[in-house]
Amino acid sequence: MKLADDILLNGALVLIVLAGALLLVRVWRGPSMLDRAVAVDVAAVLIIAGIGVDAAITHTRYYLSIMLVLAFLGFTSSVGIARFIAARDRGVSKERP
Repeated sequence: MKLADDILLNGALVLIVLAGALLLVRVWRGPSMLDRAVAVDVAAVLIIAGIGVDAAITHTRYYLSIMLVLAFLGFTSSVGIARFIAARDRGVSKERP
């Protein structure tokens, strides 16, 4: 069973690194600001997944609180970026109707 766990966790790390490489391509070539914002959100998810795999490899529960904080920060940054992009696309004016 230990061998199967090692194989699956190492496979998960390889997939996370591959997704990170593809993510960097999307950030670099993203045609719009929204594509880059989604890529930053996915980067937060990949960081959380990497920490989760590391916690599974080392058999520690210490990382759970760190993962929760990062998930909260990722969510709030996504909402902030979405609001910024929506306000920019609407052409926010200083006058209210």
